[in-house]
Amino acid sequence: MWPFRTRSAMDCSSDESSELSDTDIDDYAEKVYVDLKSGRFAARLGPDRFRCPFCLGKKKQDYRYNELLQHAIGVGASNRAAKVKANHQALAKLLKTDHADAAGSVPARQAEALFNPPKPVQDQELYVYPWMGILANVPAEQTEKDGATVMQQLDRFKPSRINAVDSSNGYTGFVVVHFEKDWIGFKDALAFHNYYKSRHLGKREWNEAGRRGKYIFGWLAKEEDYNSDDPVARFLSERGELKTVSELQLEVSRKTETLITNLTNQISAKSKYLMELECKCNQMDLALQRAMEDSDSLHQRYNEEMRNMQSAAREHSRRIVEETDQLRKHLDEKERAIKRRSKQLSEIVAQTDMERRKLENERKKNDGQNDSLNMARIEQEKANEGVRILVEKHKKEKEAALNKILMLEEQLDEKQKLELDIEQLRGKLEVVKHMEGEGIDVKKRTEELTKQLDERMDAMEHMDELNQTLIIKERMTNDELQDAKKELIKGLADLLNPRSIIGIKRMGELDEKAFFSACKERYGAEAETKALELCSLWQANLRDANWHPFKVVATGDTHKQIIDEGDEKLVGLKEQLGEEVYKAVTTALLEINEYNPSGSYVVSELWNNKENKKASMGEVVDHILKQWKLQKRKR
Repeated sequence: MWPFRTRSAMDCSSDESSELSDTDIDDYAEKVYVDLKSGRFAARLGPDRFRCPFCLGKKKQDYRYNELLQHAIGVGASNRAAKVKANHQALAKLLKTDHADAAGSVPARQAEALFNPPKPVQDQELYVYPWMGILANVPAEQTEKDGATVMQQLDRFKPSRINAVDSSNGYTGFVVVHFEKDWIGFKDALAFHNYYKSRHLGKREWNEAGRRGKYIFGWLAKEEDYNSDDPVARFLSERGELKTVSELQLEVSRKTETLITNLTNQISAKSKYLMELECKCNQMDLALQRAMEDSDSLHQRYNEEMRNMQSAAREHSRRIVEETDQLRKHLDEKERAIKRRSKQLSEIVAQTDMERRKLENERKKNDGQNDSLNMARIEQEKANEGVRILVEKHKKEKEAALNKILMLEEQLDEKQKLELDIEQLRGKLEVVKHMEGEGIDVKKRTEELTKQLDERMDAMEHMDELNQTLIIKERMTNDELQDAKKELIKGLADLLNPRSIIGIKRMGELDEKAFFSACKERYGAEAETKALELCSLWQANLRDANWHPFKVVATGDTHKQIIDEGDEKLVGLKEQLGEEVYKAVTTALLEINEYNPSGSYVVSELWNNKENKKASMGEVVDHILKQWKLQKRKR
């Protein structure tokens, strides 16, 4: 168990809020390092678990050694407050100095090798890079299966792979061993070289043995191997280059410095972004806290008002109950007093003439009240008679309009007959004009035909004048009939109901039941609201004069308009809400197109509910008369 002490958030915040100049950072960091080392601040939680004692409010509290070291170095080099930088610099020093035992992972060893490369005997000696070793006199069977046997023998040197060197004549007996590109790989390559050299199986021994023998020889690839003229040299030149350790160290140093610079810039940018996020988070927390306080205040006021309203309602109910009890008692007393008075009157009713006269007067008053009721009933009957007369008048006006229409049709037939006679006379006149010299008195015949034509033309003009007069009267009568129909609809609106045979139907109005039924299946709890919304939307579409989903089709000699089933809106409606809603919308479209095509709005129409068709004036009059007679019979 790793002992540690924890400082409170208040202590940390007070440290950060205090002022510290940039020149005092080193001194303050040394002081904090002493506190960390003494155990005042806890940084290590276990053998390989750490935490940042200066970032206790952060979400991440569990770090590994390398992660916490990177965090401490990054914040110590950022543009944060001077005291924050000093704290994290002290933490980085503690990790490097006192907790270096936790850096036993491969990345830490790689970092050590990166900054402490192995020193060769001659610093300017050229090696083949990436690091490669050469094995000579390797049997061909050991290179099979990707050189698994050779890889197993060289396992202690951690090679990455091997390649057998071939030439135009086949396998040459040489194998090139590849190592990792870093300094650890270089250490492994040197170990490989020294291993064979210590056993007198290096390159020198290979050359002294005349490039043959019964053992396997090995050495590290260098400048001499790279520049020789053999298959191994060609293999090395194709896959590597010559470099000294100093050159590689300089190159790695440049890359490392660039990487550190980039990482430092990224850490600074992310630290700044993190501070901005913390500021925004604090602002949002403050706004949320204020909103919660406002909500609590509103909730408290609401509860107080509800309690006051409930108290007032209880008080009002109590007063009503008390007043009701008092009225009931008062009425009971009045009833008992009336009963007593009635009993007294019954006992003395026949005792005096004065009392008899009072009774007579009361009887007369009752008779007067009965007369008033009779007069009211007579006035009601007169009103009903007025309605019946109005209905009969409408019926007569309709019959007169029908008679006028028949008369117009007869006059039209006569006009057509006159036009036919006139055309025949004109034809005969033209024929007579061309018959001169054939023994016919053309002049006399022409005068006779001209006279007949003039008579027919006069009759035609007279017929036109009469026809115009009748058309004007027919229009006036039709207007009066329509006005009477509107007044009749207005007057019957309160008398008719959906169950009566004759009713009033709003033509072009959508059936809401179809929308409720479709939405109930599709939207569940929101069905009612969605149905009202969709019904209002499609009622507005019906009023849109620019939308006319009809097409004209020919049926014999006539043409009529029908619903265009390919209209995009109707197709989308049918897919969205189904056949029932589609039928309701198309029915309303047909009604508007029939009864009010120019206005595209809903109109009221007398309707025969029993036969589900438009009611004629005769049907309406018959229904009203039946209802009037039924009411009269009841009275």
